[in-house]
Amino acid sequence: MTSQEVEVLVVGAGQAGVAMSEHLSDRGIHHVVLERHRIAERWRTMRWDSLVANGPAWHDRFPGLEFSDLRPGEFASKEQVADYFAAYAEKIGAPIRCGVEVASVRRNTGAPGFQVETSEGSYNARYVVAATGPFQRPVIPAVVPGSAAVQQLHSSSYRNPHQLPEGAVLVVGAGSSGVQIAAEIQRSGRQVYLSVGPHDRPPRSYRGRDFCWWLGVLGLWDASTPPQGAEHVTIAVSGADGGHTVDFRELAEQGITLVGRTEAYDGGTVRFADDLRKNVANGDAHYLQLLDEADAYVERNGLDLPEEPEARAMRPDPECLKNPLQELDLEAAGVASIIWATGFVQDYSWLEVDAFDDRGRPLQQRGVSSEPGIYFLGLPWQSRRGSSFIWGVWHDAKYVADQIAIQRSYLAHNEQEMLVAGV
Repeated sequence: MTSQEVEVLVVGAGQAGVAMSEHLSDRGIHHVVLERHRIAERWRTMRWDSLVANGPAWHDRFPGLEFSDLRPGEFASKEQVADYFAAYAEKIGAPIRCGVEVASVRRNTGAPGFQVETSEGSYNARYVVAATGPFQRPVIPAVVPGSAAVQQLHSSSYRNPHQLPEGAVLVVGAGSSGVQIAAEIQRSGRQVYLSVGPHDRPPRSYRGRDFCWWLGVLGLWDASTPPQGAEHVTIAVSGADGGHTVDFRELAEQGITLVGRTEAYDGGTVRFADDLRKNVANGDAHYLQLLDEADAYVERNGLDLPEEPEARAMRPDPECLKNPLQELDLEAAGVASIIWATGFVQDYSWLEVDAFDDRGRPLQQRGVSSEPGIYFLGLPWQSRRGSSFIWGVWHDAKYVADQIAIQRSYLAHNEQEMLVAGV
């Protein structure tokens, strides 16, 4: 079968793939975007029912289109986010082919470019952009065996409390997903245990400005590398119920039992690390540091923003924080479900090129791979802290498109030189 020729083949039509298409089109570069499901499918089917974006509508979007059905300070539902990207793709005329799965990408032998095998046939591409993002394969740590008498599911499979068997629930992971899921289940009338690991805890808003704004004016979105030892620290922030600051003490007051990081399992008992107080204290310190930096910014720039001294008030420590549980007998506590809000790993098994380290992580600099002609988009910290966020991936895509355009210019010069030489 004859391969279809394309200059740039983009794999994935989520936020990264749509952004990539816009910048390639702006430069007149012929490309196609292949998506195995629908545009922004992960927003529709790998999120729980009540999920909303963690940033307000004015911030979590691309520059070329606003949310038509939201006020700037509102938080988009998962369906609104998916519809937004579908509308954006239509607006820019993105050449997206849905229902096409990429099986393999291999470098051509004795010729430039790559052979791409898909469910609809072969492509021959000069450049390939892996725009599948960081949320590819759910991770459930090997702590509780599958044979244990408790239902286990990843947060990407959780939809709502009604799908869970009767009984208490242990939620492992206290980033944005774990916190929101735990609160929703507790409101449904269940007993919930929330396993809290290291985290950053910014204020939802402060002195009348959203934390997304503060991270912007303070230059924190542009940090090029995470603080040492904090490469995998999650952000505990919520856009649910109109947006609010995550407060673990408040969650405990509402009836959630906080426990430390889930560490081991033995004979029906889950054991927790003795780190709950430290993790909460470190989250508090991060929170207060951001308030300090915001106050200094206001004073330095003479801004007329209302003071908010009550933001520094801390609730009293609940009993579960003063005397944390070290272990939990699941049967005795009536725990029938464990939800692992423990993130994802990347899966590039289809990309059969020399572009990865010994742990399978992309070898890249701002999306430019160590394998010439291969590019990545949507990676955490690809160029800055904001890289895996909606607005950040748009700016990273612009840089990657520029790099492809530069390579095209070299090839065009070479071809012109050959024509002049009569080769």
